[in-house]
Amino acid sequence: MIGYTTIGSNDLEKAKTFFDAVLAPLGAKRSFGTDRMQFYGSPGGGALAVCEPYDQQAASPGNGAMVALACPSPEVVDQVHAAALAAGGTCEGEPGKRLPTFYGAYFRDLDGNKFCAFKMG
Repeated sequence: MIGYTTIGSNDLEKAKTFFDAVLAPLGAKRSFGTDRMQFYGSPGGGALAVCEPYDQQAASPGNGAMVALACPSPEVVDQVHAAALAAGGTCEGEPGKRLPTFYGAYFRDLDGNKFCAFKMG
């Protein structure tokens, strides 16, 4: 359904370092980029792009907006969350079971964008 998601950054080089670490447990790697944008692709398809805003205004997170990263297991959820915090992100909710079939963890990146790493089932 969703082909890719784009989030803004005010420091693309720092964002690349952050997402290199955070997306590694998911098998995602840098795919292609330009001077203002870096795409990450995963073996399962879909992509996340980090970019300097096209309008050259400051990047800011959307209120209520969140990107959810599907993980193959609760252990990978834990790894993604730990990598985010180790890379300078902030915790928005420790890893844990939220519903009988939902295990998730929440964090914000260096620019304040909110993410959820989750496993359904």
